[in-house]
Amino acid sequence: MAKSGDKSSSGKKSLKRKAAAEQLQEAAFAGDGATESEGQPPKAAAFPPGFSISEIKNKQRRHLMFTRWKQQQRKEKLAAKKKLKKEREALGDKAPPKPVPKTIDNQRVYDETTVDPNDEEVAYDEATDEFASYFNKQTSPKILITTSDRPHGRTVRLCEQLSTVIPNSHVYYRRGLALKKIIPQCITRDFTDLIVINEDRKTPNGLILSHLPNGPTAHFKMSSVRLRKEIKRRGKDPTEHIPEIILNNFTTRLGHSIGRMFASLFPHNPQFIGRQVATFHNQRDYIFFRFHRYIFRSEKKVGIQELGPRFTLKLRSLQKGTFDSKYGEYEWVHKPREMDTSRRKFHL
Repeated sequence: MAKSGDKSSSGKKSLKRKAAAEQLQEAAFAGDGATESEGQPPKAAAFPPGFSISEIKNKQRRHLMFTRWKQQQRKEKLAAKKKLKKEREALGDKAPPKPVPKTIDNQRVYDETTVDPNDEEVAYDEATDEFASYFNKQTSPKILITTSDRPHGRTVRLCEQLSTVIPNSHVYYRRGLALKKIIPQCITRDFTDLIVINEDRKTPNGLILSHLPNGPTAHFKMSSVRLRKEIKRRGKDPTEHIPEIILNNFTTRLGHSIGRMFASLFPHNPQFIGRQVATFHNQRDYIFFRFHRYIFRSEKKVGIQELGPRFTLKLRSLQKGTFDSKYGEYEWVHKPREMDTSRRKFHL
């Protein structure tokens, strides 16, 4: 008798639950029309106070109600934008300025080493540093591009494509020769810079840039490499014209040093007839490299075509002098545990 009583009580409870669920669903369906007319999300009108969509146990019903709620939110947001646009058009010049959205970039923590263009100390340092001879037009760049030992096809193709981007650059394949032996040979043959592309698991993952003969040497982590064939809607292969160079957001003393290193890779006088641009864009300490050709569609409209290759660099260290992994003196080394404590702190 006790068992039969338990079964009857459990059956009554299940019937009550089903009835409550049906009432909630009916209320939700009835509330949909009301919410659309009143402009309120169905969450507020369809359910009793204290009840949320996440409490619906039926997965299909929960998904349906959530999508309806999201659609209603989008409609409200679009209506608010249209209303604001009409108000701004009506006010004309008297309209208040648009609010600036908060981003990690514009909330950047102030760096004490940020360069002031009128700083005499910075101007003196730049006039006497290792790149002064290039910026005084006393030397012209001559670049040697090489790889790690036994490179694979992807790394070799990246070197070949880089040689078409950087004028007066030569690709040399290492045959087990150490960098300490390559550097003196480069100096005797009047090379001004050495680029070494390292690889791991057949993909390029690092870049060493050494300015000759006195340094400095920068070590970068390389990622997001895309060769020309992998870029959609790319333009024709680049011509032999000297490209323009754009350096963006290198604002600190360290950033200025890295920017001057990149600038010294390219000759002084770009040939504008080629309409080719090499861009090094620094954003949140990631340096994005792109190579474009711009096209004049009319007197006012200009389009761009990406030519490739493209890759992203992240500075790991800056060393004084030429490459010396054992006894080299480092100006700056990236230490993640100490330097990456804040997402709004940048070094370049």
